Order: sequence, then C-alpha cells, then structure tokens
Amino acid sequence: QVQLVESGGGLVQPGSSLRLSCAASGFTFNNYAMTWVRQAPGKGLEWVSNINSGGSISTYTDSVKGRFTISRDNAKNTLYLQMNSLKPEDTAVYYCAKGNVRGQGTQVTVSS
Repeated sequence: QVQLVESGGGLVQPGSSLRLSCAASGFTFNNYAMTWVRQAPGKGLEWVSNINSGGSISTYTDSVKGRFTISRDNAKNTLYLQMNSLKPEDTAVYYCAKGNVRGQGTQVTVSS
C-alpha cells in the first residue's frame, strides 16, 4: 500500500529556512507526479506545489513562488520541499501527496 512519511518540520523564526522530506513506498515512485499541500490552523487544505514524475516541471501557488522549491530524488524515492524566507503565514501542517493519498504531515511553525 502507498506510504508517505513526512519529516523536517519545526519551529523557526521568520526569515528562516527549512527542508521538508517525504519518504515514499508501496508504489513505483518515479511513475507519479507528487504534490505538497498544507493546512493552516482552522483552515482547509491548500495546494502548495506539484512536480512531475521526472522532476523537470514544477508549479507553485503564488504565495510561495520564489521562496519554496520542490524537488525529488527518484533513486531514493524521496520528495523534498525547500522553504526559504519563511513567514508566519506559512505556519501549517505540511503533507506530501500522491493523488488523494497523504502522509501524516509535519508541523511547520514560523514565529518570533
């Protein structure tokens, strides 16, 4: 079965950086596009970024463009999200997703 395990979240100050990782198993990782979504406290799920199966094409929601970078290592079955210049409004639980299957999420809190 599909398993997605996120890691790398934490409590950081505004302007800091974090790199999230998502270890994937149970499917042929390099055959599928992957997604990062997030859920801020009291809000619904928000799409953050997509990457195609080969890692050559990525898209981002406007609020993170220029600050976040999605990438993948198909040899390691791992998806990444490099987050720079973090803002308090980036505070959320971040999930990686394959279609409508998500992992358990990792908490990112940006606060001074």
